[in-house]
Amino acid sequence: MPDRIEKSALLRAPLDRVWRAISDSAEFGIWFGMTVDGPFVAGTTVTGVMTPTAVDDEVAASQESFAGMTFPLHVVTVEPPRRFAFRWNPLPEPEFADLTTLVEFTLTQADDGVLVEIVESGFDALPESRRAAAFADNSGGWATQLRLIGRYVAAPQWA
Repeated sequence: MPDRIEKSALLRAPLDRVWRAISDSAEFGIWFGMTVDGPFVAGTTVTGVMTPTAVDDEVAASQESFAGMTFPLHVVTVEPPRRFAFRWNPLPEPEFADLTTLVEFTLTQADDGVLVEIVESGFDALPESRRAAAFADNSGGWATQLRLIGRYVAAPQWA
C-alpha cells in the first residue's frame, strides 16, 4: 500500500489568488468546508471545525454528517507564494490522536494558470487496520477539494 496521496490540477487563476485561497485560514475554510480559529502561522496549531463548503451544494450536503467535528492543524510551513504544509490526524478516534499525516500544497506558475499539487504522506504510521480506509477516504477527499478550490478561485464573489 502506498504511503502517500498525490493529486494535482491546473487552476486558471493568478498565483497570488490561489496562494491566498490556500494560505489564508478564513479563505481555506470557505472552499474546504471548515471554520479555523486562527491564522495559518508556521509552528502554531489551530483548530478546524468542519462546516459544509460554501462552494458546492452537492459536496456541502455530503459534508453535513461531519459538521461540528474538530481537529487540530499543526502548521509546519508557510512559504509564500509557493508552499504551505500542515499535519493533521486523519482518524477520528481519540486513541489515535497523536498519529498525523503531512499535507503539503505546492504551487507552480504555469502558462495557463497555476499548477496546484497536494501530497499527503505518512499513512504508514497509521494502524494497519485503519490505514487502507483512511488512505481511500483522503484520496477521494483531495480530488474533491481540488475541484472546490478551482471553483472558489474562479468565482467572482470570492475574488
